[in-house]
Amino acid sequence: MKKPVRVFSAFLSFVCILGMLTGCHGKKGSAGFTMPEGLDPGKTYEIVFWAKNDTNVTQTKIYNKAIEDFEKLYPNINVNIRLYTDYNKIYNDVITNIATGTTPNVCITYPDHIATYKTGNNVVVPLDDLISDPQYGLGGSEVKFDSPTKEEVIPEFLNECVLDDHIYALPYMRSTEACYVNKDYVEALGYELPETLTWDFVWEVSEKALEKNPDGTYAVNGKDVMIPCIYKSSDNMLITMLKQQGAGYSDADGNILIFNDTTKQDLITISEHTATGAFSTFKISGYPGNFFNSGECIFAIDSTAGATWMGSDAPLSDIDAERVADFTTVVKTVPQFDAGNPYMMSQGPSICVFNKPDSGEVLASWLFAQYMITNDVQIAYSSTEGYVPITSKAQNSAEYQDYLSRSGEDNSMYYPVKIDAAKLLLENTSNTFVTPVFNGSTSLRNAAGQLIENTAKSTRRGQKIDDEFFVKLYDDTKALYRLDQMSSADRNSKADLGPLPAGSVILLCSIGVTWIVIIAYFAVQFAKKKRAD
Repeated sequence: MKKPVRVFSAFLSFVCILGMLTGCHGKKGSAGFTMPEGLDPGKTYEIVFWAKNDTNVTQTKIYNKAIEDFEKLYPNINVNIRLYTDYNKIYNDVITNIATGTTPNVCITYPDHIATYKTGNNVVVPLDDLISDPQYGLGGSEVKFDSPTKEEVIPEFLNECVLDDHIYALPYMRSTEACYVNKDYVEALGYELPETLTWDFVWEVSEKALEKNPDGTYAVNGKDVMIPCIYKSSDNMLITMLKQQGAGYSDADGNILIFNDTTKQDLITISEHTATGAFSTFKISGYPGNFFNSGECIFAIDSTAGATWMGSDAPLSDIDAERVADFTTVVKTVPQFDAGNPYMMSQGPSICVFNKPDSGEVLASWLFAQYMITNDVQIAYSSTEGYVPITSKAQNSAEYQDYLSRSGEDNSMYYPVKIDAAKLLLENTSNTFVTPVFNGSTSLRNAAGQLIENTAKSTRRGQKIDDEFFVKLYDDTKALYRLDQMSSADRNSKADLGPLPAGSVILLCSIGVTWIVIIAYFAVQFAKKKRAD
């Protein structure tokens, strides 16, 4: 029996090796982060930073300059940036890298995404202790740059980064949604813009704008194309509508509340205006800014972060110059149900830090994340679009106030629509809101948009929008995003790390095959021994 024993021992070794290779999927991360005594000046740290830019080369330059300036302060910390053009790609790559234990050190992302990241134990570092550390925290004595204090971070923005009673990120930039309005067309239709837009006003003007000339062109613009109202983010549209009406979406425990009668009524209204041609979405018709700039849309609803793409003189307009119409652009809050009680979405990226076995590497990562909210970086980046800095330190600085005061000096740095968009958020920070964050909240957000998209598409196809339609729509949406398969406890406790990498699948299959072979081998050996006996 010596040979079988040797074979079995070899098999156990093989299984152990495979276990080490495949066990990383669903990995619970390293041990919890413990603050080191300090940053070792004799050690070189390599930091990987994943970030997004909006195809704006100026933003890329700001990232590169921030890294260069930071590395001058900390010569032993090297920051390697990887740029993405889509936050969902960052999210998907982080999920994949959690499974393989190769996350970046610092990542620009959203709290919805962090809620999923952190379901792997200790994968994302809670920042509470780092923020308050007297030496290396915000405004700390050993920090080599002019760091803001915790009190100087706008409370509403910092609160957006709290998950399960802990701060898991620093806000990086904030924007909101705005309604970019062609004032000339509104007035040509016989209306005067109110101080605050309401949905009733937008729907009335949009329907009026569909009137045509005898030759079939639209009377308001003399063209063959007019989509009066286009919403860029259909998920934000429904979420904001529900918030404005005090209706259910979800709660802090992760309970799904969106499939209610208010949602149904909102979708019916959207269907009615889709049927006439007064309303459409980005996914159906295309980027609202292109229609807006060509005089083929009156109410274009998009992020303030896209302000430089909106208007007759938009520096980043995406259409040919000969197609651009000449009109006055006014930046308003998104349409409201109650003008006296406005609500608008707070949005924008945050920065999280991933845990690593080396606590010094985590501290180096934290210092870089902290550097990204200094005045130099915040003011430079916010001036590229309709973002606002996330600290009062930056917002109240002479440099930023000077920037805001120079609206209209040119159509790049001081493009008036861009500055008006930033002012809109500065004036309405207390009116902004965010949705509850939990493991699965990203899926719920996508489901909200899907409800509008499917309703609008079905309307355009001539499908009857009735009770039977909504039963099927709700059931299909729940199934598509698996919202009917998770309890709130599941969303708060179970990791959703995506499919296994192909290599792990192969290795796991190899384990199964090996077990079959070894069992068969011992069965044969046992049979031979029985015969010999």
